[in-house]
Amino acid sequence: MEWTGARYADTPTVESRTWVDAPPERVWELVSDIELMPRVSSELQSVEWLDGLTGPAVGARFAGHNAHTEMGEWSTTSYVVRFEPPTVFAWAVENPDSPAAVWRFTCTAQDGGTLLTQWVQLGPGRSGLSEAIERMPDKEQKIVYVRLREFESGIHATVEAIKTMAEQGRE
Repeated sequence: MEWTGARYADTPTVESRTWVDAPPERVWELVSDIELMPRVSSELQSVEWLDGLTGPAVGARFAGHNAHTEMGEWSTTSYVVRFEPPTVFAWAVENPDSPAAVWRFTCTAQDGGTLLTQWVQLGPGRSGLSEAIERMPDKEQKIVYVRLREFESGIHATVEAIKTMAEQGRE
């Protein structure tokens, strides 16, 4: 796992990767199924496609409903910004031109299996984190660091859960 940046305006990122003993097409089935994600996330509670859609495509929208012990409950609308089967699936949270966050899965064929990477970028658009930073500007670096550590833990758990499901051939 890696993360960079310390201030929100720097659009810090964190990622986690693992090698999966399954072909990219199998891993892709899992990472491109947003309705699976609440089962592997402690924060994301539910998702649903919007506008009558039933699956991802560039420009498609979905709603995500989240809960966090410190931040409460909230919902967001995300926009698919990259959809390149079976390699890249990415979405921007709230405003695709200035997102609160950008999330991305990448599946790369490697050594007879798949290198699975999940990556997230905070900002540059406003989010709940922006509000916390405005209330405590002197603690911005700590606020960003804590949230990145939470994301790091969450995406590590997600890629490991997807690895297990892909290798066992089930959801």
